[in-house]
Amino acid sequence: MKLKKLFSVGLAAAMTISLAACGSSGSGSKADSSAASSAAASSAAASSAASEAGSTDGEGVKLTLAARGGTYSEVLKAAIPAFEEETGCTVELLELEGDDLHSKLALDAPNKEGAYDLAMVDGSWVAEFTENNIVANLSELGYSYDDDLIPATYETLTVDGDAYFAPFFGNVTVMMYNKELVEAAGYKAEDITSWEDIMAIAQKTNEAGKNGFVTRGGGADPVLTDFLPVLFAHGGTLADENNQPTVDNDVFKEALQQYIDLANLGQTMEKDDMVANVENGDGALATIWPGWYAPEADSAADYIVAPTRLTKDGEEQNTSVLGVWELAVMNNSTHKELAEKLLESIMDPEVQMASVEAGGVPCRVSVLEDADVLAAHPQYEIIEKALESGASRPVITQWNEFCETLGTELDNIIKGTESMDDGLANAQSDLEMIMMD
Repeated sequence: MKLKKLFSVGLAAAMTISLAACGSSGSGSKADSSAASSAAASSAAASSAASEAGSTDGEGVKLTLAARGGTYSEVLKAAIPAFEEETGCTVELLELEGDDLHSKLALDAPNKEGAYDLAMVDGSWVAEFTENNIVANLSELGYSYDDDLIPATYETLTVDGDAYFAPFFGNVTVMMYNKELVEAAGYKAEDITSWEDIMAIAQKTNEAGKNGFVTRGGGADPVLTDFLPVLFAHGGTLADENNQPTVDNDVFKEALQQYIDLANLGQTMEKDDMVANVENGDGALATIWPGWYAPEADSAADYIVAPTRLTKDGEEQNTSVLGVWELAVMNNSTHKELAEKLLESIMDPEVQMASVEAGGVPCRVSVLEDADVLAAHPQYEIIEKALESGASRPVITQWNEFCETLGTELDNIIKGTESMDDGLANAQSDLEMIMMD
């Protein structure tokens, strides 16, 4: 496809310049200068060619892309201009908060002509959006997954073998740690292999007058998500293979008690304060999403994959929570084919490579294992490992209600306003009713 070729050439040239600037050698040789000049010339040539050839695909068409604000939107902003130039269309990017994005997409779905053509979709909305025909069948539009994508990031995104979503941003939980406090507790990052180690570090840090483990508050979803790595480490689940709730049992209670024990060794905060607490050396450990913090070589904090074992000799479990953001074409878009072209352009390997400099976290092995990328952003090695072994939340249409119900009960238990037995019994009963709807 001429569009894809021109787009890839332009972005490849741009990435060549970017990586030349942030490469590991920093020598500034004549060869580097020559390569940069050549790349700039190639980029200019591609841009000129796009101006001549791009007007045939979308001249005069306006596409609306609804997206989550923040880093995610910054990545999209970097990709849109070249696509506009190459196709002749214009793309309006709407930056929204997560709940607002979900409600706008859901409320617009019944309209014959949709207000949105392409959208970012959270992984927890997948079942709802496919079962209610909110998103288009990408396979029918010509999109397919390629071997470069990490399988775990798209395994739950198909229906009857057809793709409905493209894994755009590799969100997955990781364990953030303060280097100095972990060392003071007698550990190095590579030594932290179990939740037994996490507890030991948290206890020693707490005894020294600092926060051993910083937990997240601020609502049902944040509380539940923060707890999940501990639950998964215990081998616990939220629902069985038939999507029936599994929250009122001994394994769940043991995991929740360990989480409460960890919480008692620190403080509960909202995300920005959590990150600042660990980075500033006031807290040793916290579960975060990579988009919240990007460590550098001289940063006070870094992150590791959440321990996969409960004890040193325990059974390995997938403990990283997958929260991948997808791209989807809206089923009521009046420009589905052009929207799918925009999706493919954003998912193109060269575009994904270039997105790294805008804060992107691609789900592509070729990007996450690229030597130049890793030299500038070594944390991508950790992100890839977490994505490869990540655990998905239940793919159910009732997820929002499920999450709100369980998260609220967990919050009450953690705060001590409800006993564990009563809270989990209530949650189990309420969740069973939800799943009957």
